[in-house]
Amino acid sequence: MGLKVIGSGLGRTGTLSTKLALEQLGFGPCHHMAEVFMNPRSIALWVQAGRGRPDWDAIFDGYSSMVDHPGCCYWRELMDRYPDAKVLHTVRDPDKWFDSTQATIFNPHRPHPDQEPMKTFFDQINAFYGGDMHDRGFMTDFFHRHTETVVAAVPKDRLLVFDVREGWGPLCAFLGVPAPDTPYPRENSTEQFQSRAGAGQAPLDMDRIAQSARAAAGKA
Repeated sequence: MGLKVIGSGLGRTGTLSTKLALEQLGFGPCHHMAEVFMNPRSIALWVQAGRGRPDWDAIFDGYSSMVDHPGCCYWRELMDRYPDAKVLHTVRDPDKWFDSTQATIFNPHRPHPDQEPMKTFFDQINAFYGGDMHDRGFMTDFFHRHTETVVAAVPKDRLLVFDVREGWGPLCAFLGVPAPDTPYPRENSTEQFQSRAGAGQAPLDMDRIAQSARAAAGKA
C-alpha cells in the first residue's frame, strides 16, 4: 500500500485523535503506538529499525498513514522511503505538552519494561529524546527544536504544521479531501488516559481503535 501520510509530530500532540481523523478521511488504517500493543510481534521489527536495519514495508504493511511513536522518531527515513507521502506535523503548546507527557506516557512513576524485546523498544524511544525526559526545560527545548528541524527539512508543499484545535479545515485542505460534517475526533485526553489507568483498564480504548482500523481497512 505504501504510506500516504507521515506523522512527524511527537506523542501527546493529539496523535490518537488524528489517527481516527485520518482513518475517517480514507487514509487508513493509520499506524500509532496502539498498533504496536495490538500487534506485539511487530516490536522485533521496530527494534531492528532502531538498530539501523529497518524493513519499512513490513512494518507498515496494510497501513496508509502513520502518527505518534515510534514512527515519528523515523520521519526523515520515512520521507525518503515514501517520497510521495505528505508530512503531517502535529503540535501544541510545549509546556502543556510536557505536562501531558508526565501525566501519561512518560509518567516518572510508571515502571520501565524489563523484559525483551519491549525493554529495548522503549530504550530506543528514550534515546531519541537524548536527555532527561522529566526535565521541563530540556523537553520543551527538544519540542521546539524538533519542530524547527522538521520545518527546515520538509518542502513546504509537502508539510502541514497542525494543531488539532484547528479542526478539519487545514487537514482536509492539505490532503485534498472534503471536510466531514462530524466534529473532529477528540480521543485520549490526559483525563481519559488517567481515568482508564486509574480504573485498572488499558490507558487506550483499544476496542474503539481496533474498530476504526477495521472500518478503514474495509474502505481500502
